Parts: sequence; C-alpha cells; structure tokens
Amino acid sequence: MNLPSPDFADCASEPIRVPGAIQPHGWLLLVDAGSGLPLACSDNAPPPSEWQDLLPRHAASLRELRVGEGPCFIGTAAIAGGDWDFSAHAIAAGIIIEFEPATAQPSLSAPIYMLARNVLPRLQEARSIDELAALAAAEIKALTGFGRCLVYRFNDEDHGEVLAEARDADHESYAGHWFPASDIPAQARQLYLVNHIRLIPDAHYTPVPLRALSGGLDARTLDLGFAALRSVSPVHLEFMRNMGTLASMSVSIVVHGRLWGMISCHDNHARQVRLQTRIACEHLGRLLSLQVAAQEESADAHARLELRQLTLRIVAALQDSDSSLQRLVSEEALLRLARARGAAVVLDDQCWTLGEVPEPGQIRALADWMAAQEVDMVHTDRLWEQVPELASCATAAGLLAISLSQVHRHLVIWFRPEFVRTIRWAGEPRKPDAADGRLHPRRSFASWQEQVRGRSLPWGQAEVATVHELRQALVEIVLRRAEEMAQLSEELARTNKELEAFSYTVSHDLRAPSRHIAGYVDLVLEDDAPQLSERSRRYLGHVKEAAAVAGRLVDALLEFSRLGRLALSKESVDTQLMIEELVTEMRLLPEGSRVQWECPTPMVPIWADAFLLQAVVRNLFSNAIKYSHKRESPRISIEPVSNAQGTGLQISDNGVGFEQQYVDKLFNVFQRLHQAEDFDGTGIGLANVRRIVERHGGTVWARGAKDEGAVFGFTMPRRGEES
Repeated sequence: MNLPSPDFADCASEPIRVPGAIQPHGWLLLVDAGSGLPLACSDNAPPPSEWQDLLPRHAASLRELRVGEGPCFIGTAAIAGGDWDFSAHAIAAGIIIEFEPATAQPSLSAPIYMLARNVLPRLQEARSIDELAALAAAEIKALTGFGRCLVYRFNDEDHGEVLAEARDADHESYAGHWFPASDIPAQARQLYLVNHIRLIPDAHYTPVPLRALSGGLDARTLDLGFAALRSVSPVHLEFMRNMGTLASMSVSIVVHGRLWGMISCHDNHARQVRLQTRIACEHLGRLLSLQVAAQEESADAHARLELRQLTLRIVAALQDSDSSLQRLVSEEALLRLARARGAAVVLDDQCWTLGEVPEPGQIRALADWMAAQEVDMVHTDRLWEQVPELASCATAAGLLAISLSQVHRHLVIWFRPEFVRTIRWAGEPRKPDAADGRLHPRRSFASWQEQVRGRSLPWGQAEVATVHELRQALVEIVLRRAEEMAQLSEELARTNKELEAFSYTVSHDLRAPSRHIAGYVDLVLEDDAPQLSERSRRYLGHVKEAAAVAGRLVDALLEFSRLGRLALSKESVDTQLMIEELVTEMRLLPEGSRVQWECPTPMVPIWADAFLLQAVVRNLFSNAIKYSHKRESPRISIEPVSNAQGTGLQISDNGVGFEQQYVDKLFNVFQRLHQAEDFDGTGIGLANVRRIVERHGGTVWARGAKDEGAVFGFTMPRRGEES
C-alpha cells in the first residue's frame, strides 16, 4: 500500500495528526476499547498469531486509559522472536498500542533514575534561565548521544532564539542564532502542547501505511497526535535533509499552558532513542518547564515589587500636593516606572513633558490617535507601523499610554526610542518560491544577518501591569479631587450668590444717599450762594463731584451684579449688523466722533446671548475710545476671530496701551493701570466683559505695549461645543 505524495499550498493545511502511516522503527495496533478486538494495524505488524494472546492479559490496564491522555507504558513482551516495549493511549476510535524494540529492564542506572538523582538538584541550583538552558542541553545530549542539542525559546512572534547549545565538533554551531516562526507551522505548535516529545530516527525512512482489519473503518483517518510512531510531514523530512540532519528529537518546554520553547536534538546520522530514554527526556523537559516558570515568576515578582514601590512614591507625592496631574512630570520615578526615556501628561489641550519626547504637535496627534482607540491602555513597540507620520521621530518608536477619562483627553504617555538590533538567522527566514508549485522548505541554514529597525525595546508584563495599577490609582485621585472640587464649587456658588445679593442690596441702598448729597449741595449753592465764600463754594463743588463719582460707581456695581444674574438665551447673532449699530452709537459720543473705525473683514456669526454680547462689545468699544481719543488720529479696528476655541471678535486701538506684565489685572473689578485723573471710568467695564464671556464658556485676552496701542479679544464656543 503506497501513500501519495502530498501537495499542499501551505504548511497550515497539512493534516499532520492524521498521516495514515507510521515510522518503520516500530509497529502499531488499534483495538476496540470495549471488546479488545483488533480494528487496524500497520502494514509491518507481525501476524495476529504472534500477538493476539497478549491483549487479554493486559485488558484491565487498557480499559483504564482515557481519551486525551498521553501514552502509558504497559510492559514488555516477546513477539516474533524479539522483545518489544509497548505503550498505549486512548482515542475516540479505540486504543492505540505501539510496539518498539525493548530496552533493558529499569535499574538504578536507568535514565529516569539518573535524571532524578543527578540532574534535578542541579536544575534547582541554577540561578538564571540561560544557566538552566545550558544544563538541559548538556544533559539531553548525554542521555541521547545526539550530535547537537539546542535549547531555544519563542518570542511574541514565535521566532525561536537559541539560548544554549551542546554539540560535537563535526556539527555546525547555531549558538546565538534565531529560527523563524515559519519553520514550525501553527498546527505543529498545537501538537507540541499536548505531545511533548517527538522522535525521527531516520530522515530517509519510508512511511508504513495503516490498514483496517474490520469493515467500516478508514485507517487513514486515525488521530495519531499522541502516537510516538506517527509519520511526520514529508515537508519536514525534506527540511531535515536540507539542514544536513538525518535524525532529530524535539522536547517541548511548556510554561503556564504556553509553548515557551523547545529542546531540539540533531544528528548527522540516523539515531534511535529507546523508549526509556525518551521517557527520561520528556521528564527532563517537564522539570525544565517548571524551573523556567519558577525563574520567570521570581523575576516578575521582584520587578513588580520594585515598580510598585515607585507607584506608591508617585501616588504619595500627588496626594501630598494639590493632586494635579501636572505634578507627574516632576517625578523622575515616572520614567523609571515604565523604564522609558520620555513621558508626557496630556490634559485636553495642555501638555507637560519629561525626558526625551516628540514635538508638542506630534504628542497632540498621538493623544487624538489614543482617543480613537477607545481603550484604557495601549502599548506597542512598533508605533511607527501604527502611526506612520511619526516614522521620523527617533524618540517615539515605542509607546505605552493610559487614558484616565472616557470624556476628556486625560492621558499619561511613555515613550521609548528606536532600538536597532542585528539578528542572526539560521538561514534566510523567507522561503523561496517553488518552481514546481509544490511546497518546499528553505534550503539554506547558513548564518544570515538582518538589521531590524523601527522598533523599541518591547514593554514587559511587569511594566504593563504596574502602569495599569498606576492608572487605577490616578483615576481614584482624579475622582476624589473631582468630588472635592464639586463641593468647593457648590460652596463657591452659594457664596457668589450671597455676594451678588449683598452687592445688589448695598449698591441699591447707596444710590439714594448719593443723590441726596448731590441734591442738598445744589440747594445750598442756590439758596445761600451770597453768604458763601469762594473756598466754601469750592469745597461744596468737590463734594458734589465726589457724590457723582460715587453714584456712577454704584450704577456700575448694580450693572455688574445684574449681568451675573441674567439667564442666558443663546442664538446665532449677526455680529455685522450689531457692530454697525454700535459704531453708529459710539460716533454720537464726543470722544467717539473723531475715531476712524475700520472693519476690513466681514464678521462671523457668534452663538451667544444677543443682549449680553452687545454689552461685551459696547464695553470694549468704550474702553478703546477712552484710551485712544487723545491721539491726533484715533483709530479702532474690529476683526473676526475663528479658531479651535470658537468664534469671536478682536478690537485694536492706537491708544496709550499698557505694560504686558500687568495684563492679569485688566479684567478685575476696580483694577486700573492709569491714573483716574487722566482717564475717567469705574474700572468695572472689562470685569463685565470677562464675566459675560466666561458665563458663555469662552475666553478673553489682551495684548499691549506702552504708548503702542492695545488689542482686546474674546471667543465663545460654537453651537453644540459648549462644555
């Protein structure tokens, strides 16, 4: 019975668990799990007369087998003139029994005992994974006699890095090399997770087909995933021959259910490894897996403890301060926490940085990209592939970022620079195209170097987990701070309401006394003018003038208080028409009649309360007239403003200006930068401007220089953009 040559488009389609054949160094039976009757066998099986009486003797042991469990050694039997070790395991179709030439009876010098007595203590004493790998490679080579034994681990892309090597002088060295992930197809990796050892004694073997012994069974469909004799892929045999390897054995290293790595043994000549030795090798693989897991857990625990201490330091510093996230960039521990070279804290449009970071515009673009992900955390060592516009930014090849809000852009971002690596592959990893249309493995395993660019060092699990813990702590701090701010806001609102009521009451009650003072002064001047001296009339004039000033201040305070209580009724205001009306109004004033008004650009609509917006512009016009009317040619210019914050106006004049260092005082109540005798006014007009604009959620600004004029402007959010 001959097997057809396979022709697969790719390795992933190859049915490696059901090859329909075995390797010829042993033979195989399939028996019914209930009756023990034979159902199928390999073509090289001895006649039934040689082995049929064996089955009843071991029926009890065979019935204990469970589907999904690996092979179990059953015993040794004399069959067809030779001694055979046989093991068995259960599959859905029945019990598979495999026969191989027998080894010597177990003794204190058997491989499994030597392993427990000599190797296990040394594994326990190893202080690093590299030391464990070197020990395992040497022991497997001593146990099996293979010419070369490699221990390698897989990275996140399933490429294998050689950690240790033990070899004879006539075998090529692969120390420090990498094997590409494509060398082991996905279904083979899955099989290595359940069947931890695989032996190929001779890469030139001819597969032995399976045949059914009863009708209704197709022996070619039997699952041989656990079978030690399973015939392997012809593509893999070609791979071995291309590598110059005629015998191979692989032992899985499985850590926490993941294929962590492999022990791979090669020989230039055919080599058989007996069952007892393979059992010892499989146990060594499991012991190595446990030790690797222990080493990684210990290193991870140590790293997490160190990083958690940094987290506590950062959180404590925030709690001892005003809890502002800006303070994060003053903590060097922030970089050490993620082992990063740079970090940034983004709060909406504000950004603070520490260390080596991209340009501010690039950080804002990253914040937008992070927000689009709609996740709490992002980490990548290949940022350039995901955000190509940053490919020229050497400081940001890797990114780790956390989002602290689902509503606002509140982010903490860590950066790692590009880390250029040179990888030595065991042969060029890309497979050549097949001229005949059939899949072929790569043919060369000569050392081939590749320079990897555009990546940072990868983020470790401990770093990612610790940053996630920091995020939770920061969210708690932000929420607690928000609660405190909400309480303060309530108290402030109540206080402001009380102050407004007080201001209104006081201002209203002061109007009558001010008028009475002015009125009585007028009466005295009219009725008793002949009896008054020039000095008395001058004094009474000062009293009347002071009462008038007090009255104007009271009226301004009443206006300030009233504007704070008015409800907003927003609409799209035609600012072009509003400005034309206000300019006409200003030209009727004595000081405004000489002003040259300039509106070089059409105005833009503003979403605002029309009455209050008019009050803002009127105050800004009055302010500009006041400080420019003494110029020989006073000039006032009005321009529209449209930016990310919204729309508004900007009013420029050529008046006396002000010193920019005092700009913060301009919009406060009763704050003046010029002498009252030089420029009249109450000092409340600009305060009204800021109050109205901020009630709309907008911003005001001023720029000026002494004797060079001033610019006042404001923006208000567009419709639907109010916070």
